[in-house]
Amino acid sequence: MYSIVLFDLDGTLTDPKIGITTCVQYALQKMGIDEPDLDKLIPFIGPPLTYSFKEYYHMSDEQAEQAIGYYRERFSTVGLYENAVFPGIGDLLDGLRQQGKTLIVATSKPTIYSVKILEHFQLDGYFQSVVGSNLDGTRVEKHEVIEYALSELGDYDRSQIIMVGDRMHDIRGAKRNGIAVVGVAYGYGSREELEQAEPDHIVDTVAELKAYLVAR
Repeated sequence: MYSIVLFDLDGTLTDPKIGITTCVQYALQKMGIDEPDLDKLIPFIGPPLTYSFKEYYHMSDEQAEQAIGYYRERFSTVGLYENAVFPGIGDLLDGLRQQGKTLIVATSKPTIYSVKILEHFQLDGYFQSVVGSNLDGTRVEKHEVIEYALSELGDYDRSQIIMVGDRMHDIRGAKRNGIAVVGVAYGYGSREELEQAEPDHIVDTVAELKAYLVAR
């Protein structure tokens, strides 16, 4: 029985496509790169921004840091609210809370933005804590976020903890910290990506996720 559930945010609890891709497009324009197709920027949803700017646009560390600054110019005031809760998430969280499970958000998104998003959608009351990255560029890797979240819990049996996420980074981060993990294929990681990362289980819908977690 899992008594503690860690949730990724983007692509797992909420659909941030418009906000993230538009802010990446804005940052790229500031860097002198024109990208009119927002769908090409979907891979930015989930991984740390530093990784994505370097991986997909071959930026140096310094350039990636500058691009992130531009990204946050728009995201901090507009982009974080260009978002939507996936249908069924409220029902899922209600069900888990009624079972007495402890719920935590563990995301590579900066904590300050994550808290604002959860408050905006009135989801904050479900979670014991929200652990994200720091604005200074530290604690951005998913395994670091999960490690910190676990350290805040204290002396828990890790066999009672499970992570839920939609990208390979969530799965690898969970496995590196010795906890179970379920991949959600309704998010922004392809099923192939999830299968290659080898989670304990994969679900296709929020309803399937609820059935899986409530039964455990």
